[in-house]
Amino acid sequence: MGHEMTISERQLKSATFGSGVHGMHCLICDAPLESFLDFGRMPMANGFLDEEEFEDEFFFNLRTGFCARCKMVQLMEQVDRERMFHHQYAFFSSTSRHMALHFEQFARTAHGTMEDKTDPFIVEIGSNDGIMLRYFANAGIRHLGIEPSANVAEIAREQGVNTISRFFDENLAAEIVEQYGQADLFLGANVMCHVPDLHAVARGVRSLLKPDGLLMFEDPYLGDIVEKVAYDQIYDEHAFYFSVLSVRHLFSEHDMEVVDVKPQNVHGGSMRYIIGHRGAHPVSAGVTDQLEKEQALGLDQPHTFDAFRIKVEQSRDRLLEKLQCMRQEGRRVVGYAATSKSTTVTNYCGITPELVEFISDTTPIKQGKYSPGTHIPVRPYDDFKANYPDVALLFGWNHAREIMDKERAFQDSGGKWLVYVPEVKVIP
Repeated sequence: MGHEMTISERQLKSATFGSGVHGMHCLICDAPLESFLDFGRMPMANGFLDEEEFEDEFFFNLRTGFCARCKMVQLMEQVDRERMFHHQYAFFSSTSRHMALHFEQFARTAHGTMEDKTDPFIVEIGSNDGIMLRYFANAGIRHLGIEPSANVAEIAREQGVNTISRFFDENLAAEIVEQYGQADLFLGANVMCHVPDLHAVARGVRSLLKPDGLLMFEDPYLGDIVEKVAYDQIYDEHAFYFSVLSVRHLFSEHDMEVVDVKPQNVHGGSMRYIIGHRGAHPVSAGVTDQLEKEQALGLDQPHTFDAFRIKVEQSRDRLLEKLQCMRQEGRRVVGYAATSKSTTVTNYCGITPELVEFISDTTPIKQGKYSPGTHIPVRPYDDFKANYPDVALLFGWNHAREIMDKERAFQDSGGKWLVYVPEVKVIP
């Protein structure tokens, strides 16, 4: 899931795509940004590539900034959307059983808000392979998925999910209203944070939703990223790192308000935001409670992110030291799950094929390729099972429980896991 919008004039002042120019102003409110963490030269997170593509590989500077005015944490350079979301996009939501169950529950919860509706209509942004909209399709409910990656959108259509391959903004919203009428629900999962021009999305949502309609979306939560030192959540596709503070500020500019929030135990810690037209729904006590927690965490203060940077640098050094020791001891280390997060970790920490033999992954489109930047081979999962390593470096830590339940044979054989969130350690 994930995509970006047409660039507004405000964005053009703040970001130059793929040029190496750093945006110094907030994409939300145009205030100056305070840089707090620079990862340096970084390739495309999902840019798994063939050997002949090494020479022309694209790089940019991955750097994060904090806006003291609207409290939004964001990337200071945005990569062109067509480089990230295209006909060979390498992420499919349905590959995780745990996430499939989560999205079904999300769909059921969303459906429950429309029990009194006649002929409801649901729209999802960044609908990927249709994993969530299948619930509505199977129930015979009118729906529309918006997925800009053509290969992923095609799979959704094959599953009977009504899907278009476009980028969402107010112009597309007007087309949808003309063809289908206004929507009762506008859903998003791990996509809003991908969109640099969130004002274009907010304008589109505001015009698309009925007067009592709801926007429900969830994304990785800034509070969890800071508390768990989950720096691998920072990569090119994630333009923003949301808090309730920053989301409230954004939608207030469009006469909308956060009416409820629900923490989610997925993707290493996410938050579901429920937003409506101002005054259309009561605001739950949970919103106030979460805002108080964020202020206690210091998510509205720049010193919090300076402290985060120090912890990130310490984590990087410990992980690299641990891998170097394992190499000196002659232990085989294999990466588990060729994720977008693994790109940040391997490049930032300087993890090379000398330290990690290969990365095992079940996604066919990644197999036989090499990891972005560090060029670690990506091999099929069968290679992992056929010759267990001594240690598996768990890049898919956000699915740790599901993975470790699946890999009991690896652990029974004496294999150990190396993890780095929330701290660098070997288990069991």
